[in-house]
Amino acid sequence: MNQDIPKQYIQVGGKPIIYYSLKALLINAHTDMLVIVIADEWKSFVEPYLASIPHAQDILFAEPGETRQYSVYNALKVIAKAGYEEDDIVLIHEAARPLATQEMIDKCYLACEEADCVVPVMPVKDTLYFSEDGKLIGSLLERSKIWSGQAPEAFRFGKYLRAHLETPREVLLTFNGGTELAFHCGMSCRLIEGDPFNFKITTQEDLTHFKSIMEGAASKPE
Repeated sequence: MNQDIPKQYIQVGGKPIIYYSLKALLINAHTDMLVIVIADEWKSFVEPYLASIPHAQDILFAEPGETRQYSVYNALKVIAKAGYEEDDIVLIHEAARPLATQEMIDKCYLACEEADCVVPVMPVKDTLYFSEDGKLIGSLLERSKIWSGQAPEAFRFGKYLRAHLETPREVLLTFNGGTELAFHCGMSCRLIEGDPFNFKITTQEDLTHFKSIMEGAASKPE
């Protein structure tokens, strides 16, 4: 990103990117508590923005882990201490994915009533090649059966927490996404339709695209 701060704290429209992700979750009718995984050095940066979000009193904090999945694990342990039960539904979202709609969040919650895990996905548009060494094509992948995952991902809390407890540390360290662990542990994982606007800000081009979307929204009459 060529920025001097983590991308989720870059200001867009006078607020950090993480603000938009947090607000989308907190204002949803299905959400009754939110855990932010955040380093202490950035907690004081974010807190002033939280006050302007409805239901900001329903926020707890967790320490970051050494990998993304261990950060999720730390959040799950905070949820367990808060007294949530086996069949409750937990959504895992990314701070740098600020355009999740209320419809998308609703679909994740509701679909998880009939599955252990739910992940929104988008069809892959480009031809995909498999290569062991990154130099020679080993095989072609059937594009119609390949999907790109988004967030939020939804999980049955009890089963997902047990998946972390029962997975050896060296294996847990290898996972890059929450659904990977759920699938590995035999949880039923359901795909739902994603949203092309629900992109993760990863590159400078993504940031420019997000800024243009927010500027367009701000210019529309209420």
